[in-house]
Amino acid sequence: MYPASFDYLRPSTIDEAIAMLVKHGDAAKLLAGGHSLIPAMKLRLARPEVVIDIGRIEALNIIRDEGGHFVIGAMTTHQDIAGSALLQEKCPLLPETAAHIGDMQVRNRGTIGGSLAHADPAADYPAAILALDAEIVVSGPGGRRVIRAGQFFVDLLQTSLGANEMITEIRVRATPRSVAYEKTEQKASGFALAGVAVVVDPDAVRVGVTGVAAKAYRAAAVERALSAPRPWRAETLAGAAAQAADGVEPLSDIHASAEFRAHLAQVNTRRAIERAIAR
Repeated sequence: MYPASFDYLRPSTIDEAIAMLVKHGDAAKLLAGGHSLIPAMKLRLARPEVVIDIGRIEALNIIRDEGGHFVIGAMTTHQDIAGSALLQEKCPLLPETAAHIGDMQVRNRGTIGGSLAHADPAADYPAAILALDAEIVVSGPGGRRVIRAGQFFVDLLQTSLGANEMITEIRVRATPRSVAYEKTEQKASGFALAGVAVVVDPDAVRVGVTGVAAKAYRAAAVERALSAPRPWRAETLAGAAAQAADGVEPLSDIHASAEFRAHLAQVNTRRAIERAIAR
């Protein structure tokens, strides 16, 4: 099916893109990698009158060390993140997670900013972004502001992005090597039925879960259980992982029941923690 007719705009700067968003308001949609918007337009689920292609804005395609944290532009592709030597050394969870996304064609076109803004409940990045306690920098007519990962995902396909705002950067801190992303995927699409990202820091453990509920979430009960003195005994890990779906309402659809998703969250949480510790 063909999309409805629309006007196509291609800004060269962030300021130009924001000005276009302000001018056209709800009639406009941003085009990043296009893997979410274009299929929706073809199915007439989305019918924007104006498509604003931000793919040529150079300032949005960066991976940079700013001493103490790392800046990733919103238009950085999954493949660039997976192949980044800097991130592989300093923040290895993101490259590991990026390598799990879709297939090569998807990774070469899809972008981290587009994925986060779409907030698909089965996307891979949200689990890692939450486990890294990342900062998401957004720009709009009122200037720039920073949203912590824990406040960014609101509900199914909903974020805390304001009207006429766009993601410009993602900021993450360096981590130890003790990280892991464990995923059970829906085989046809590659989306997560349950994906678990873990960061084991010297003084804390952070666990992000995607694919299970209407939005990605921090598994706070697991994190609290792992506040016990180290080294952890096998029963401590098992007891912590068993709480991976506590406090959420798992999704149920043709791919997996709510009970099975909760079970996968527990299994993948334990596997991710064990693999992170082994590193």
